[in-house]
Amino acid sequence: MTVTPLPEPVPETEPVPVPQTGPRPMPMPVPTTGPGTAPRTAPGPAPKPAPGPLEKTGATPPHPSLPTTPTPEPPATTPRFLARAALLTASLSAAGAVLGLVRDQSLARLFGAGQDTDAFLVAWTVPEFAATLLIEDGLAFALIPAFSMALARRARGAPGDPVRSLVAHTLPRLALALTVVGALLATVAPGLVEVLAPGLPDPALAVNCTRLTATCVVSFGLAGYCSAALRAHRSFLAPAAIYVAYNTGIVTAMFALGGAWGVRSAAFGVALGGILMVLLQLPFLVRRLRTHETDAPLSVEPCPAPRHQRVDLQLMATVLLFALCRQSQVLIERFLASGLPSGAISHLNYAQKIAQIPMTMSMMLCTVTFPVVARALAEGDTERARVRVERDLAVAATLVLLGTAAVLACAPQIVQLLFQRGAFTAEDTAATAGVMRVYATGLLGQTLTGVLVRSYFSAGRAAWYPVGAIATGVAVTAWIGAATIDSWGVTGIAAANATGITLTAALLLGGMRARRRGVRRGVPVRVRRVLAELCRPLRGAALAAPAGAFAARVPGGALSGLAAGSVTVAAVFVLLGLPRGAPGLASAVRSVRTHTRRLAHAVFR
Repeated sequence: MTVTPLPEPVPETEPVPVPQTGPRPMPMPVPTTGPGTAPRTAPGPAPKPAPGPLEKTGATPPHPSLPTTPTPEPPATTPRFLARAALLTASLSAAGAVLGLVRDQSLARLFGAGQDTDAFLVAWTVPEFAATLLIEDGLAFALIPAFSMALARRARGAPGDPVRSLVAHTLPRLALALTVVGALLATVAPGLVEVLAPGLPDPALAVNCTRLTATCVVSFGLAGYCSAALRAHRSFLAPAAIYVAYNTGIVTAMFALGGAWGVRSAAFGVALGGILMVLLQLPFLVRRLRTHETDAPLSVEPCPAPRHQRVDLQLMATVLLFALCRQSQVLIERFLASGLPSGAISHLNYAQKIAQIPMTMSMMLCTVTFPVVARALAEGDTERARVRVERDLAVAATLVLLGTAAVLACAPQIVQLLFQRGAFTAEDTAATAGVMRVYATGLLGQTLTGVLVRSYFSAGRAAWYPVGAIATGVAVTAWIGAATIDSWGVTGIAAANATGITLTAALLLGGMRARRRGVRRGVPVRVRRVLAELCRPLRGAALAAPAGAFAARVPGGALSGLAAGSVTVAAVFVLLGLPRGAPGLASAVRSVRTHTRRLAHAVFR
């Protein structure tokens, strides 16, 4: 998607032209340097121009290298642009999610839910961690603010090209570090499998799969770098399509090589899909970096990168630690489930993949608006950032609660339609549906955590409070899971996950009020107002879920039950939410209606 570039504001050193409404003033005489000296013919210093339109709005930029005159809101942050970008991102992400379901269905159909699938899912831990650390959360939280600052400096007429300078000083170092980490993971794969799943009956198969999936550390890192740079440039087409390419590679490899390689074909597909993610985005990024060549001369002399053109190592450490702690919940689940009967890890995996679909879809708007918040903070406009974050919280929470109610009501029907075929039996459906319902109780916490953590890191500064909040949630997850596994099994593990992430969300929201040394930890969100908006859709979801579960029992099979339950959930949720004035629900309904009309116009015109 090509987005209209931002208008170039007038640099500080150039006066803003002021229209002359009267006769042109006569030039002032230039004083002489002494007696007998001929008067100068060169004009003296120009008078200070009147304030231009750029000096009348906004706040003072925080960085000393930026001019003190603020800039107006960029045209690329208008509601129409955000709606189009969100529609594009949601559509391609939905396509990637559908292919992800096809991937999971193919895995279940070809290899079932036994020890071979468990072995692959242990190796699947590597791409799961890599996706969280390098694409979805960690690397994006550090790079998008850095690119936003570079773009703000470019727009204000900084010498050279700060964006290309940032790429030149960060990409080679990052590629080298990723290569070293990937090679190290492949080397220590036996020990890693032993730590992740000590009770696995066939560790050799898991080791082979882990060595294949270790390549995704390099490919996912490069893909995440390209995604962050493109999103900061307001280009969302290629970043939104990466999971389409990724899942296409996995599904193709499983069907082409599954007969000869078994479950190893899925691990090879992970390596192939990672390469496709990079190849998809690379042409878009190269074109973006070349578009500025004709706008400003570039310095070819090597010089150390200025401080504002480097990625803060402390910031990188905090965002990676946060993402690592968040993803470690999966490690805890698989470590505890490895001692349960075969198939427990698979049931947890399938349940989590389905349950997280509402969360993923509700976060699409935040994926688009995170660069907007980072750019607003780079320009010193905290009010625009606060309004944007509060709207994101309302809309994302409303959408995920609607999805949570649907999952709670129709879990057996969903699992049966998606997976119950081939080696996936009715017993697997019942076990997966039970776990999925427990997982769904933590979806609101997952969504709030994803939205709130962006406000902590959007300013491009290190923030240790989110790391402490997620570490506390992980500790609670481990303690509850270890205490309940003997009596509740996989259900206890899912309940521990939901409790831990909900506690993390509560800590992050509460931390928005506090100040540390007179500086807020994140965007100054109005916590009481956010909580008031969350209560309304929460009550609607609590009543819609049992009503939908009752309607889903209609005879006629899983499809008719899913249709009846989903319609009932949607009707009850909307009827209970809209009259109470839930702003997030009203915004979501208007957004869906607008996007549906535009999509229909694009398809049927």
